[in-house]
Amino acid sequence: MKSAEFLPLVSVVVPVYNGEMDLPDLIECLRSQTYPPHSVEYLLVDNNSRDRTSAIIQTATNLNPPSVPPLLRGGGNLDRITIRHFTENQIQSSYAARNQGIRASTGEIIAFTDADCRPETQWLENLVKPFADLEVGISAGEILALPGNSLLEKHAARDNTLSQKHTLAHPFCAYGQTANLAVRRQVLAQVGLFRPYLTSGGDADLCWRILRETSYKMYFAENAIVRHRHRSTIKQLQSQWYRYGESNKYLHELHGVDLMREFTPGEYLYRLARWLLKELPIAVAKSDLARLDLVELLHTPIGLLNVRARATGQRQAKLPLAAWEIDQL
Repeated sequence: MKSAEFLPLVSVVVPVYNGEMDLPDLIECLRSQTYPPHSVEYLLVDNNSRDRTSAIIQTATNLNPPSVPPLLRGGGNLDRITIRHFTENQIQSSYAARNQGIRASTGEIIAFTDADCRPETQWLENLVKPFADLEVGISAGEILALPGNSLLEKHAARDNTLSQKHTLAHPFCAYGQTANLAVRRQVLAQVGLFRPYLTSGGDADLCWRILRETSYKMYFAENAIVRHRHRSTIKQLQSQWYRYGESNKYLHELHGVDLMREFTPGEYLYRLARWLLKELPIAVAKSDLARLDLVELLHTPIGLLNVRARATGQRQAKLPLAAWEIDQL
């Protein structure tokens, strides 16, 4: 079957926790998708939010016509889209929320993104195309940065922190992040859903179970793009990298992934001294004061803070016994 003729029913599942600031823009991005609206449903799952998330989703469900002409976003259609509202209030985990959406879905293909992501107009169309090949069980799209003004947002954009190219090159086994991922429904029926009590690393766990327990392949749909808002404060950034460390510990317990080696105090001091005495003077000498790029100048110390937060997360993480549980379709 030619991919141009391949238009299966798709279910897009989005877990939402305290997403009142993100939901309006996300919903407009969903309304601007070029994928035929009669072939897609959008399932927004409120994961016990304490803000106006539930009211915003309910309003979008009841008042569906686009409020912004999709042509302003470079394409899309003016038809109504199907938005369905669900809740997951028993387990505080995005994976439990995703499972709730999956079980309520009707699509042959289940796609995932997050509330703080902004899918480009042809995102879903390009993410689904690879499934025309019956050997493809997972399609992973690219994750790029939303434009940001803060130093930390620019730092993350410079490093392409959330790019799928990093996770697709994982030394243990490739995986795609749920900010931009799609899976065949029949594959989920075979290997199970997400681990509902896992709080980090569930995307890797699911992809690895599929790729190691079945003959299905994963395809990198580089043109299926979502843009993600990076963290803008030190607290948010450290929390993000702490969770990366937790994820590695959890995956070590579940799959035998190697633990990351922690830097010694001497290594931190050496790298800081090298930055202060060599990298910083060279960078300053190459540019005048009016053109100093703080993102470039502070790249090393910010990176070391991230490494330290990740190491702390790995050291302190304790996998809950319930996290071994895998939900079934």
